[in-house]
Amino acid sequence: MSAIRSVVVGTGSALPANLVTNGDLEARVETSDAWIQQRTGIRQRYVAGEGETTVSLGETAARRALDAAGLQPADIDLIVLATATPDLTFPASAVQVQRRLGISHGFAFDLQAVCSGFVYALTTADLYLKSGMAKRALVIGAETFSRILDWSDRTTCVLFGDGAGAVVLEARNEADDGRGILVSSLRADGSHGDKLYVDGGPSSTGTVGHLRMEGREVFKHAVGMITDVVEDSFARLAITAEDVDWFVPHQANRRIIDASAKKLGIAAEKVVVTVGEHGNTSAASIPLALDVAVRDGRIREGDLVLLEAMGGGFTWGAVVLRW
Repeated sequence: MSAIRSVVVGTGSALPANLVTNGDLEARVETSDAWIQQRTGIRQRYVAGEGETTVSLGETAARRALDAAGLQPADIDLIVLATATPDLTFPASAVQVQRRLGISHGFAFDLQAVCSGFVYALTTADLYLKSGMAKRALVIGAETFSRILDWSDRTTCVLFGDGAGAVVLEARNEADDGRGILVSSLRADGSHGDKLYVDGGPSSTGTVGHLRMEGREVFKHAVGMITDVVEDSFARLAITAEDVDWFVPHQANRRIIDASAKKLGIAAEKVVVTVGEHGNTSAASIPLALDVAVRDGRIREGDLVLLEAMGGGFTWGAVVLRW
């Protein structure tokens, strides 16, 4: 009997209406376009306005992914939504998206691994599909980090943006065409929790809190941790960096992306980079970048695609899939 693989059959994304350039931020905090671009590669980001939330952005991205897949909401029996900025403490944002889509069957839940959230969520949905508990899944990364930023802190407020991305996964017989998720590698180490965190929460302070980050410490650990899970994935598949058609990393910082690709031996022309346009959108960054690269024709059926991310906690992980 052939094994089941989870195949991506559609992608979608959504961005808020409000575009905020580095020049706009110059009027808000002591910073400059040159300073931001030199250290991060970010030129602009999108910030949610009135009526735009993690759930509304997630719904739009999900509908676009369904349209791309040629499917209806009723075809979905699992929603996994990765976010660190839910609309409400509960119910889960995934359940709210489910309701907005008019789905009343199957199951839905949120997953919180910050910037690694989409990689964790994709892996989780893959396991449910392989087990037979679901046939098709919406995997969504959606964030409104602008709502937890300290806009007086120039070291963090310039880095993040809002948005959402989604993919539709479908369980298929491995023998059909060889497509689908091939391997996942996930890690976490809570001893680094004080390097990137939010200083509030329902149980501790009763407040939302603000994002706090030790940027140099995060950078110092990022490249090594990313390399760890990617090399583990390569070893398990008996492939090398040369076999990869596209590298779609978490879009946190251009310097981290470039350093990671160089250390892994992945050619620059194979790297999908959208951090300049979107900023760091946490769990939304990988599906946003995927949707851009699919819709502009770079990622095509049959391509070997590598995804990786690292986020607060620390959490980190990689997924390799045949598109």
